[in-house]
Amino acid sequence: MLIIVAVDASLKRVNLSMDAALKAKCPRTALASVTAQIEAPCSPRELIAELKNCEQAILKLPEPRVVLESPQIAATRAAYKALGKDPARYRGSAEALLRRVIAGKGLPEINAVVDIINMISVESRLPIGLYDLAHLSGDTVFRAGRAGERYKGIGKYDLNLEGLPVFSDAQGPHGSPTSDSERTMVTSETKQVLAIIISFAGREGLDRWALRMSDLFGRFAAGRNCQTSLIP
Repeated sequence: MLIIVAVDASLKRVNLSMDAALKAKCPRTALASVTAQIEAPCSPRELIAELKNCEQAILKLPEPRVVLESPQIAATRAAYKALGKDPARYRGSAEALLRRVIAGKGLPEINAVVDIINMISVESRLPIGLYDLAHLSGDTVFRAGRAGERYKGIGKYDLNLEGLPVFSDAQGPHGSPTSDSERTMVTSETKQVLAIIISFAGREGLDRWALRMSDLFGRFAAGRNCQTSLIP
């Protein structure tokens, strides 16, 4: 299925699709995309307060580690196994963030846009890809990584992409539910973004999280011309 993500003339047009082979191995995979014009300054105090509240909501649970067994986390692990990737070695980003919170390290503070994405990932238990539209080239497809494919992950070593679910454009893979690439990362210079919420457990709730993201972009990142879409 092909979805044209951005239709507003002021936003870069992106065609997002899902590979049939990935869908066959992970049949409940669904995506929600949000494109927007934004600004990416340091997070204001109000957003930082929301990040802290998000952390405390987990830490105050009788057993915080129970969040690691949520259906969304379990579905991500199962999808990785179905594609031939060890989910204990290559964790989904939502699980990695949750483990960080449980360990008392807190959510990282990068910039307003990235911080919003991380908070929603923790709230939803779903990995989210975030890309600077200016650095995307051509159509983007969600597929399994191929032998020999690698990229430099954000803040990480070169990531072996074989068997990992990845987003790939005309230049090759640029993101995954584990770690996005430096090539398309969002910085303080970014003006337009594509965010993709990834569920391996079906589309339920995706529209709600996409709307929450759009709202937070508007409140804390000067977000405007937000466009959302779903790929079931």
